[in-house]
Amino acid sequence: MPIAGSEIVKMLPGKKPCKDCGFPTCFAFAMKLASGGATVDKCPYLSEEVKAKLLDLLAPPIKLVTIGSGESAVKVGNEEVIYRHEKTFVHPPGIALLISDKEDNAKVEEKIKKIKDLRFPWVGVNLNANLLALYFESGDKSKFLALVKKVYDSTDVGIVLISWEDVDTLFAARDMCVDRHPLVYAITKENIDQAIPKIKENPTPVGLHAHSVEELIPLTIKLKEAGIEEVVLDPGSKNLLDAIRDQTYIRKAALKQGFKPLGYPTIGFPCFMAKNGLKEMLLGSTFVNKWASIIVLSDFDRYSLLPLLVQRLNIYTDPRFPMAVEEKYYEVGEPDESSPVLVTSNWALTYFLVSSAVEATKVPAYICVKDAEGLGVLTAWAAGKFSGDSVGTFIKKSGIADKVKHRKLVIPGKVARIKGELEDALNLEWEIIIGPKETTGIGAYLPGFAKQLKG
Repeated sequence: MPIAGSEIVKMLPGKKPCKDCGFPTCFAFAMKLASGGATVDKCPYLSEEVKAKLLDLLAPPIKLVTIGSGESAVKVGNEEVIYRHEKTFVHPPGIALLISDKEDNAKVEEKIKKIKDLRFPWVGVNLNANLLALYFESGDKSKFLALVKKVYDSTDVGIVLISWEDVDTLFAARDMCVDRHPLVYAITKENIDQAIPKIKENPTPVGLHAHSVEELIPLTIKLKEAGIEEVVLDPGSKNLLDAIRDQTYIRKAALKQGFKPLGYPTIGFPCFMAKNGLKEMLLGSTFVNKWASIIVLSDFDRYSLLPLLVQRLNIYTDPRFPMAVEEKYYEVGEPDESSPVLVTSNWALTYFLVSSAVEATKVPAYICVKDAEGLGVLTAWAAGKFSGDSVGTFIKKSGIADKVKHRKLVIPGKVARIKGELEDALNLEWEIIIGPKETTGIGAYLPGFAKQLKG
């Protein structure tokens, strides 16, 4: 936690026993504040000065920055730990695809298509790159602005705008897509004084570039004094070893020492650090492990992108909880009123295996996924989370009865013993069918069962 409750209570007015905050004592309120279970506005007796101080102390050590808008917004920062086993990492890094205004129209179209189409269903989630980085490389302002307009009109993903020298063009591009909340990069010690008034005109996230971590510090201080706090840091790492050193230094300074001038998310540029595709992906992989919040790649295909996305998923999955999918029925293929209905637990791996096995049969079906707190079927049954009563309650409220005309429900063979209890829970309205014990048996079982239903 950023500050202990015992320190917070010293800053509270200590009126007793008002309980106006909803807690019995100031100490109880302070402990809730420290753990994130309450907000400072609950106490009506705090001065504005104390409120501001508490908000600053309670803020996560690394600022939250949002790039993009709506459902396509990418949130980075807000992290609280060095290592994921301590708690969890919160916001996965945004993966950005670089488009230079020197690239021809066909290449630009190809990259826009990649950011739209390269999406991978994976253990109950969809993996994809989620940012486009537009690079002013040609020196032709009109050409760059045309690229920004094209990307703005053809996709809704978040945008990173990159210009090393021309601040006027950079902010002209920002103004064209300001509603998308783009990241404006690069602000440096050479142009920061010129940039600050332009940033404040239409506030969006700012990317700071420096030649070292130390050089970033006066820049973040200057921006904070100007009221600009949506900041992303680039320490100017030139190679792999520099990247590991710089990212580690920034993370530890922010989280272990509470050094606020470095308490911001970071950006890494494998696209500028390596020319070889494999080396670039290896750098990207390092940045995933070493805390970069945005990773910009010059190009990728499905074979190079998928491993990076899976690595990101693994690193940013909360190790304290099993991966689980939402409790509801899922459609595989285009099922109709005569399609099979199967039930399983919501452990993501179980769902992935069952849905993949069903999909391989090319038999459209419904899979009813029961919330079992992320446990596999047999483990959930042993823990009392996949019983006939609980599965029956779920089936009743799921709405699956409105989707099919038959009343046959296939349960995993390993929990065949819940058959009678489940039939009673469903008031004998459904016939419970004992299915295969393993997902490997679905391929041989499902086509024949589907024929029975249609016959």
